[in-house]
Amino acid sequence: MKKRVVVQKYGGSSVKDADRIKAVAERICSYKNKNVNIAVVVSAMADTTDDLIELAGKIAQDPTDREMDLLLASGEQISSSLLAMAVRERGVESVALTGFQAGFLTDKAHGKARVQEIDGKRIKRAFKEGKVVIVAGFQGMTAEGEITTLGRGGSDLSAVALAKAINADVCEIYTDVTGIYTTDPRKVTDARKLKEITFDEMLEMASLGAQVMQPRSIEVAKRFNIPLHVRSSYSKEEGTMIVKSTQKIEDIAVRGVTSNKGEAKITICAVPDKPGVSAKIFNAVAKAGVNVDVIVQNVSHTKKTDISFTVPKTELVKGMAATRAIAQKLGAGDVLEDKNIARVSIVGSGMRSHQGIAAKMFDALAKASVNIEMIATSEISISCIIALDKADEAVKALHKAFALDKAK
Repeated sequence: MKKRVVVQKYGGSSVKDADRIKAVAERICSYKNKNVNIAVVVSAMADTTDDLIELAGKIAQDPTDREMDLLLASGEQISSSLLAMAVRERGVESVALTGFQAGFLTDKAHGKARVQEIDGKRIKRAFKEGKVVIVAGFQGMTAEGEITTLGRGGSDLSAVALAKAINADVCEIYTDVTGIYTTDPRKVTDARKLKEITFDEMLEMASLGAQVMQPRSIEVAKRFNIPLHVRSSYSKEEGTMIVKSTQKIEDIAVRGVTSNKGEAKITICAVPDKPGVSAKIFNAVAKAGVNVDVIVQNVSHTKKTDISFTVPKTELVKGMAATRAIAQKLGAGDVLEDKNIARVSIVGSGMRSHQGIAAKMFDALAKASVNIEMIATSEISISCIIALDKADEAVKALHKAFALDKAK
């Protein structure tokens, strides 16, 4: 009988210390005893990456991206080797591989490299030898032999890409929560775990602030239709399946509520209102390497207008510098920044076939005395930019308004 192939990914909190590593090893060995081939992708132990970044900051004011990748990749190598030792202690043969030993070939973009291909031969050979394969996530290598990392949450991407490369039957994502919830259960006590959610919905939620999975990993899973099972490494409870479509997709308008407190707003005042100006502004911002999200341009009754847009707070300094420079060239007015904003969003594939969702959202926020500064929509989501100190209150109000605490 052909063995099932399972890829498991364990996050940093799941391997945060020796006891947790031993517990993960026990779970892996229980699968191995069920005639299953297992490849495990592991993150760095909890806080390791942040500690390494902090240490680098004490050593150098502006370390190169190449050396930072070389440094940060070591975190996953530590946890993968320790986990392989723990598995072997339980009588199961295992082998730890770095990302590049596992065949991850990436482009040259240090810190945010993209996986170009994976040569799974070494892993398949290890399967034939009866071994569990433990792969260091978050990393790969260029064709020139340079170590790269895949960006924050990159171990999720490592796991999904590996599942595609070795034709896994399922990819299990182990975290410190029991699945995907209607909203953050740490902020809303009656948040409800979802049995299943679509790739589109999960991608939208991840992009809008839900931190359970890296958005790029969802994109890959969707493209190749790789079933994902998000579950807890602390219990045997079934988690949430992320799949192509769900049976109740037409019945549920809103699946979840997210918030993102990591954005800032830039406003250019008195911008000349003529063709080509917006293109010049956003080309300049893009060249500075800044990601722009929500954009609002006020209606002009004169020959001047205001343009506001949001950027990640981590890119605000670069964004302000680029915007001030282009504003001066265009003869625009002041450039203002606002760090005290947040984004709240509702997400659901069922929005396509339901009317009145936006009105219900705006009414719920109004009743909670939450003012809306900007609005952005997609086919399956509506987002509002609001005051930062109103974010948690807004999430609770929307969760209640759409009855997400009730089983559907």
